[in-house]
Amino acid sequence: SSYEHKLNFKKSKEACLSYIQDAMLQKQWKRAAEFLTFYVESLEKDYSREHVGPSEMIWRIGTEILCHHSHSSVKEFNCFMEQMKTLGVKRYLKASILNAVCLEHVFHLLCNGQIDEAYQNLSLAESWRFGEQTAIQNKEMKLIQAYRGLLDYYSWSKQKNILLEHGLDGFADLSVEQEMHSCFRKAAVNLKEIIKIPGVWDLFVKCYVDLLEFYGDHNEARQVLNEYAYNSKFPANPNAHVYLYQFLKRQGESKKSLISALKILHDIVPSHELMIDFNTMLRKSKKRKRRRLGLEVIFAVLDYAGWKENVKAWSCLARQVKQVVISEKHLGWIKKEWSSRKDWWPAFHFSRYLAKRNWQENESLSYEKALVAGILLGKDCKYFKYVSHQGCKAQVKRFRMLKKFVNRHNPVYLRISG
Repeated sequence: SSYEHKLNFKKSKEACLSYIQDAMLQKQWKRAAEFLTFYVESLEKDYSREHVGPSEMIWRIGTEILCHHSHSSVKEFNCFMEQMKTLGVKRYLKASILNAVCLEHVFHLLCNGQIDEAYQNLSLAESWRFGEQTAIQNKEMKLIQAYRGLLDYYSWSKQKNILLEHGLDGFADLSVEQEMHSCFRKAAVNLKEIIKIPGVWDLFVKCYVDLLEFYGDHNEARQVLNEYAYNSKFPANPNAHVYLYQFLKRQGESKKSLISALKILHDIVPSHELMIDFNTMLRKSKKRKRRRLGLEVIFAVLDYAGWKENVKAWSCLARQVKQVVISEKHLGWIKKEWSSRKDWWPAFHFSRYLAKRNWQENESLSYEKALVAGILLGKDCKYFKYVSHQGCKAQVKRFRMLKKFVNRHNPVYLRISG
């Protein structure tokens, strides 16, 4: 009967999917490919239009298999993707999934250096229409257009480099310049559209700003970056503040503007690599409030394991701590930062094991850390004692001076540790 036929058909498909899953889990890509072929053939015999899921499933499984199969080629991947687009239309696959298929195909082409083919696929996807256009489909179409804008930006960049590097003359120069401007216009239109939609668009923003800066439209570039960083409709994004800071720095903006941009970045990612720049600016400021923040910033950086052996970070902390100790004006700043760390920093940063390893691997690092350790934990600190002893034994002048400095200011340790 028709009912039994449908039931058996459903069971056979489910069994086939189970075999595919089992083969993939065991990384038997050839076996998985064979079962997927059977699955696709069986699906093509099913003329009902109620099944939407299998098309997306085939795409995801097939892509995974082709990426891992030892005998797969770019040609086979391209062929599979084209079949998926055809099958997707036949099976009324959602436009969002078809767009995803198209983008994945484009990424694969780009990874294999087939830039023209990728551009053609994006242009083709732009022409697709599936019934009534919804707001979501319009956004997805803008995403397709934005990636095409990236490829136009790539072409623009190539033409720009030709002009800058080779200095062509006459008609050749004019031809390259015209092509370059054509790519600029197409790239700018599509990139501008996507970054109006709230989201994380780092690559698109960077490329658009690069275009604007090259043609001297600094006001537009500033507006784009401010919007990307400060518009509350956009998700919190550290990179948005990084791009804004880098732009302001290129434009020679005031320290106040630079500090403002990095302050927000510090609040979001206190371990960011730009915190060294931030600390340096704050430490050199004449305003006490900023110098206080600078100490807070560098202490926060060194709370993270990724900074444990960074000489520059320890040098920043050592320099500022030393300044405070010599002046004795703001020991309360150090005391406040140290009070929340004194229970775990000694084991985290200042063990005897680390003293030995740091001394063997990086003398400069051990010097900066020993200075900080001696001030925070006193002259009897294991780290300070080991490093200063090794330095003096090696007759390195700065370690003798370090030992004298810490011994002379040992009362500071008592004042900040209480």
